[in-house]
Amino acid sequence: QVQLVESGGGLVQDGGSLRLSCAASGRASEMYTMGWFRQAPGKEREFVAGIIWTAGSTDYADSVKGRFTISRDNAKNTVTLQMHSLKPEDTAVYFCAARSVRSSTYNYYGQGTQVTVSS
Repeated sequence: QVQLVESGGGLVQDGGSLRLSCAASGRASEMYTMGWFRQAPGKEREFVAGIIWTAGSTDYADSVKGRFTISRDNAKNTVTLQMHSLKPEDTAVYFCAARSVRSSTYNYYGQGTQVTVSS
């Protein structure tokens, strides 16, 4: 089992910045990929960004490319999402996620943290 705890959400104005962090515990050594998803009211959860735990390769949704940056600290088992130029449409609950080496999909999620961007 892997436990994920997010922090850093909040309220920010249009064009502002926020930094989300996620701390992983438990069998963190089994992680292959970590990432961030988000879910806005009335919408399905969507992929935001991901990073391969060992190689550090990253992937982003088109909607956040150039504005968001995902990074990880292997020693501390943390992953961070730095968000710049935030827009009202970025408002959502953001979830940290992890995919274990034996899984083909993300199979662990945190409880989520609210990000609200006011216009």
